[in-house]
This record gives sequence, structure tokens and C-alpha cells, in this order.
Amino acid sequence: MLLSDNVQVPVDTAQRLFTPRFFLMCGFSFTVFLSAFQLLPVAPYRILALGGSAAVAGLFLGFLTYSSALTAPLTGAFVDRIGPRRILLISSLAIASFSVVYAALPTYPLMLALVIVHGAFWSGLLAASGTYVTSLVPVSRRAEGIGYWGLSTVLAVSVAPTIGLWVYTHGGWTAMCLESAGLNLLMAAIAWQLPQDPPRHQDARPIAFRTLLEWRVLLISFTLFLYAFGYGGLTSFIALYTDANNVTPRALYFTVFSLTIVFTRPFVGRFADRVGYRRVFQPCLVLISLAFALLALGGSQPYLVASALIFGAGFGSAYPVFLAHILQFVDDNRRGAAFGSILGMFDTGLGTGSIALGPIIEHFGYRAGWVTAATLAALALPFFLIMEPRVLRR
Repeated sequence: MLLSDNVQVPVDTAQRLFTPRFFLMCGFSFTVFLSAFQLLPVAPYRILALGGSAAVAGLFLGFLTYSSALTAPLTGAFVDRIGPRRILLISSLAIASFSVVYAALPTYPLMLALVIVHGAFWSGLLAASGTYVTSLVPVSRRAEGIGYWGLSTVLAVSVAPTIGLWVYTHGGWTAMCLESAGLNLLMAAIAWQLPQDPPRHQDARPIAFRTLLEWRVLLISFTLFLYAFGYGGLTSFIALYTDANNVTPRALYFTVFSLTIVFTRPFVGRFADRVGYRRVFQPCLVLISLAFALLALGGSQPYLVASALIFGAGFGSAYPVFLAHILQFVDDNRRGAAFGSILGMFDTGLGTGSIALGPIIEHFGYRAGWVTAATLAALALPFFLIMEPRVLRR
């Protein structure tokens, strides 16, 4: 069976995707995002209560995102050297401690300082999770398995903000932080149940910045930066755009977007495993750019729904297919570094788009913002086609 445009791998029909450990990791990732996305929408309210401005309140997510992005290539490399299970345990316990400390901090500058450290452990958590899951997924079903695993995070993000705001409204900030800490302790308990890390391959090269990072993966992952830029702006401004066009409900776009991912990702992943990852990834990039272009054309309900459907199909499938493609060219003992590089570029694009599209929209309007997002996303395809054969070699 053809798994990619570059590599042929024989199919082992006996390979199982849905194993107890796979479901355990899905539960772990669900808990990770359930905890994080309860805290993230509530933290700005705490900053405002401590005397911070609305602009300062927005820095909490920004600092977390950039800290995660900048440290991910390094924390991913440490996953390779220390082992994913150990990193999952360390990061879970560290973030549980941070959640308790957030409850006691008396000023918002201290919260912003702590979230920078929080971001480093967050990147380690994500890199270790991805490294562990890809070691469980059969090679012949890699995109499908990554897609199913990713659905656990989609489900968590869809319910977490509502739960977090309810806890904050009825119990206050301290209750919210303690509940988040409890979920992180549950994460640690799940990680403890995982088998011990196998003996790690000892890299003969000395520990150095240039040898820790997967530079070729970091370079090709700029493709993700180009389309994640628009996603960062969309996350921040699509609700306001919906309000500006008098469309209800406010959550219409993300509801349609999330449902599209749930229904399309497993099938697209299975299809990519059969026909080749590059062949599926390229149309996904086209769909992402088209979705932003539709937003630029209009903000009425038909445009919003059409854009959300197309964006869900393209964006929702692009990441697992890209990841499956990249892993073909990465040694097993360098998966953590590869994950870190991919996360670093994606999060950098997300944070940059969230910040940069604000002034564009403020001075030139929403159409200019969506045109900017569509243009950068359109550049992702030629960048990938030019750079991929030059940097990805076995």
C-alpha cells in the first residue's frame, strides 16, 4: 500500500490502532486540554480583578503561547534524551503546582511572570504526548491514528471554557485554580500508569543547541506558521466579526468548524494513509486559504458557514497529515525534537497572527485582515513544494 509519495510500507492488517494504551493517551490529552482551556479564558478576569487593563489581560495567553513556541524545539529534544513518560510526569506535576500558586499570587505581574515558565512545561507536555502516541500508532495507519487522538483535544476544548467559567462564577478564582490542579494531578496519575520508558538511544553527539534541534523539520514547519497566522487572528476576532455582521449565535463559526473536524478528520487520515500524505496535505492548504478568502468576501451567515466548513476540512486535517509525512524522515530517537520543532513554528504563527491582525483590522477593517490571512496561507503551498524536497531526506 502506498503510504506517501516517497515511501512504500507493506500493510500489516493485524496492526491494531485502538489499544488500551492508545485510549489511555487519548484520556490523558483530553484531561490536558480540559484543564488548560478552563484556566485560559478565566485568567483574564483575574488579571482585571487585580487591577490590570484589558490589554494586559490578553498578555496571559500571549505569553503562554510564545513561551511554548520558543521552548518547544528544546523541550522536544529533551523528550528524546529523558523519555516521554518522564516528561509527562514532570510536566503534569509542575503545572499542577503552578495552578496552586496562581490561586495565591496577589498581583498580575507575578501571574504573567509565572505563565512564561508555565509555557515551557506546556510545550514539554505536548511534545511528550505526541512522541508517545506516535510510538503506539501503526506506521500504516499513522495519519488516521494521529487524527483520532487529536479529536480528544477538540472535544476537551469544546467544553472546557464553559466549565471553567461556571466554576469561576460559582466558586471563585481559588476554586478554579484548585480544580485545574486536581485535573493536572489526574494527568500525572494517568502518566504513572503508562509502562516505563524503554532504554533511550544514546546520542553520541555532545549536548549543544545545534545538535538538540531538528533544524530541517523546523525549516519545513514554517509551512505551518504561514497558515497558523490566520488561525490566530480568526480565534481572536471571528466572534467580533460575527457580531459586526449581526449574525447569531456568536459561536456559530467555531461550532460548525469543530463539527466538521469531528466528521472529516478520521476519514481524511485513513485516505491519506492510502494515497500519500503529500497528496492530501496540498489540497488542505488550498482549502485553508479559500476559507479566509470567503471571510474577506462577506460576513453574512452563508459566508461564515461556508468558510467554517471549508476551514474545518482543510485545517482540521492538515496537521495530522503533515505530522505523519514528517515522521517518515525522522529517526525514532528524534521524534521529540521533531514534535518540538513543529509545535514551535505552529505556536509562533498562532501567537503572531493573534497579535498582528488586531492593528490591521483596527486601521483597515476586517476584510484587510482576512485578505492578509488568506495571502499568507496561500504562500504555504509554494513554500512547501519548494522546500520539502530540499530539506527532507532519509
